Amino acid sequence: MGASDVGSLGACSPVVEYSREFQARAAEELAQLPEGSAVAEMFSDYAVMREQSRACEISG
Repeated sequence: MGASDVGSLGACSPVVEYSREFQARAAEELAQLPEGSAVAEMFSDYAVMREQSRACEISG
C-alpha cells in the first residue's frame, strides 16, 4: 500500500472527547511550558490531527 492509498481505507480515526474542565486544565498546563517547548509543538500537531479526523468523520 502506498501513501496515496491511505485515504481509500474508508475508516476515520476516532476523536476522543474531553470535558471542558479537562480542556481548561490542559490549556493552563500548556501555558506554563517554556517558549519553544517540544511538548507544545507536539500538542499543536495533535490538534491538527484531531481536526483532520473530524473532517474525515463529516465527509465519510
